[in-house]
Amino acid sequence: MGKQVWRVVVAGGAAAACTVVAAVPAGAAEGGASFTRVQVNGGKPIVIGVSKEVAVPASFRMTTTQKGKWSAVFLYRGSAQNGERLWHSIETSDCIQVSSGVCDIDETMYFDPSVWDMYNSEAGAWKVGAEVYFKGGGSDVDAKGLTVHVKRNSRLTVNASPEPVAKGRTITVTGKVIRANWETRKYASYGGRRVTLQFKPAGATSYTTVKKVYANSSGNLRTTVKATTTGTWRWVHYGNTTTGSSKSSGDNVVVK
Repeated sequence: MGKQVWRVVVAGGAAAACTVVAAVPAGAAEGGASFTRVQVNGGKPIVIGVSKEVAVPASFRMTTTQKGKWSAVFLYRGSAQNGERLWHSIETSDCIQVSSGVCDIDETMYFDPSVWDMYNSEAGAWKVGAEVYFKGGGSDVDAKGLTVHVKRNSRLTVNASPEPVAKGRTITVTGKVIRANWETRKYASYGGRRVTLQFKPAGATSYTTVKKVYANSSGNLRTTVKATTTGTWRWVHYGNTTTGSSKSSGDNVVVK
């Protein structure tokens, strides 16, 4: 199945036909359709950078008395019927027939910031809707009461010095936090963020939190710690409603 681009009005779509039935299946409005078991990205946020296409799995069950020309789930703000929809392309499976008039459909949403214009204001909460267009004409659109957060990707760098360092001396840990600017298609400083400094001693398998530090207006991070043992330092940003979480690589410092 080929991917089809759509926004408010779908220009085309992959077929997801269901068999016409004489009786109204349970859960379907007469002459229309109902959508259940709707899932988008397993309930996780959709995090998008500035150049790489992001493929997001989705799925739903459609119950209908008519034959569908195509159907899909989508993200919207405002009204499911005529509100703002988020640009993306879709790829859907054919009907996986569960019973007469009942289809399970798998879908992939593709978000590509290098191809389509994305706006920073589009980061945040979106509602999930589902719709079908029928072969005989007409359509049905449902709001599903689900929320998905679409987020700008973030990145972190780290540098701990001096390397090596004498025990008891001061280690300075610096770094920078940046996030995707969809409008410029570049990463930019993310100032004022609270970022966590973590440490993993040599031989350990996990990091522990040492302190929390605020980035300056340019996204730069700087703090000092006392050298006690050899190990690896990193920064962690836990994200928010518009920005994805991120971790820096680790910087190992040998303490002598």
